[in-house]
Amino acid sequence: MKKVIVIPARLASSRLPNKVLLDLGGKSVIERVYERCIKARNIDAVYIATDSTRVREVCETFTPNVIMTAQTHESGTDRIAEAVENIECDVVINVQGDEPFIDIELIENLAGLFEQEEIPMASAMHRLHLVEELKNPNVVKVTVDRNGYALYFSRSIIPHHRDEWETLLNHHTTIPEPLLFYRHLGIYGYTKEFIKLYSSMEGSYLERLEKLEQLRVLENGYRIKMIETEYNSIGIDTMEDYQRALTLLTC
Repeated sequence: MKKVIVIPARLASSRLPNKVLLDLGGKSVIERVYERCIKARNIDAVYIATDSTRVREVCETFTPNVIMTAQTHESGTDRIAEAVENIECDVVINVQGDEPFIDIELIENLAGLFEQEEIPMASAMHRLHLVEELKNPNVVKVTVDRNGYALYFSRSIIPHHRDEWETLLNHHTTIPEPLLFYRHLGIYGYTKEFIKLYSSMEGSYLERLEKLEQLRVLENGYRIKMIETEYNSIGIDTMEDYQRALTLLTC
């Protein structure tokens, strides 16, 4: 089974333009992501998919595996679907281009799922501990069934803790131990066959409403296997995130 990573990288970010090319200790954010990905032991190749000639030029200074894609894609998954059309592989791992500290073990575990189970798609989640994160709509939440398959993803708080909702939100800073809330991490794995199918699906109602591309999968009746990880995503979406990344790099 051949497994590849594709890193979608674009410049048009509304909150932090050009973020994938920002300097992190003498290397761009996208180069840092690439360097983490190539360390995964069960991955055969790593590619970068972009619609920007500027990104391509920067990336070609450290890898020849850069694929130009159309500028019309609304999601990273759609971009990756185009990028892998001519790549011989069985499984595709989507690592976000703004994750310079992505956990290598998480990548390996996600890729390994496809050798253990016959699944079309997989992703990851991290247990939430702070009420502040629970309230934040930029922290995407996921709830799962007993077999670890996603039931729903939302920017709202799910599940709703009916009996002590006001107490939880207004009188706690940390989430009480018996309660389980999970943050969805933006790393995905798919079979090549399924990512082609995904790209042929029309954008769905819930996907458009929540601005979450993974909901297209659930709305069309397919399942997403979730794995839990201790890794807490350190993506760069804002200038504050970038400053934090600079601090982490020097620690």
